Amino acid sequence: MSPTPKQARTHRRKAVPRDRTKNVTQWRVEASWDHRPDDPVVIRTSDRKRARKAFRDLLGKGAYVIFQEHAGWDRWRTVEEQNGADLLAEADAEQQLAAAGYPRTPDDFRLDAVDRHRSWLARMEARAEVEQHLAEQAERERAEADARRRRLAAEAARDARTLMSPPAIVRPEHRQRARHITGAQR
Repeated sequence: MSPTPKQARTHRRKAVPRDRTKNVTQWRVEASWDHRPDDPVVIRTSDRKRARKAFRDLLGKGAYVIFQEHAGWDRWRTVEEQNGADLLAEADAEQQLAAAGYPRTPDDFRLDAVDRHRSWLARMEARAEVEQHLAEQAERERAEADARRRRLAAEAARDARTLMSPPAIVRPEHRQRARHITGAQR
């Protein structure tokens, strides 16, 4: 059946130029762990907030997480990727700094570094170890000086009477009498 002339003249709506690819509103969160790299977790959803929450939750579990948006025809564009194990290690290092009583990481210390809190903690621990070594060495030197002082004081107390009296050859009881003899008898 061919259309009648009246049907052939009907107005056709002009096509709106828009993206007609399928699933362009999809979001994908892909996570993997070092202890099981062959078994990743993949979450696909059209809800961006749910995908963001899954991203944060997986980071909190220490996974390496990639947040992607759909680019059409089963192609994905990476929006963000982070290493959850590094983030957890950094938070742990920050807590260890506070628990050990070290000063907190300065704001201008290695700003772009992923491990700035861990390296600051290592620096503080090395500094504390050096200070402890120096304190132990100073304590040893102080103990040696005290022992030497006590030894010298004991020797002085023991030998004080002898040191205060004149030498034996000068004392009357030890004085030798001079013998007056002629030179031929020597």
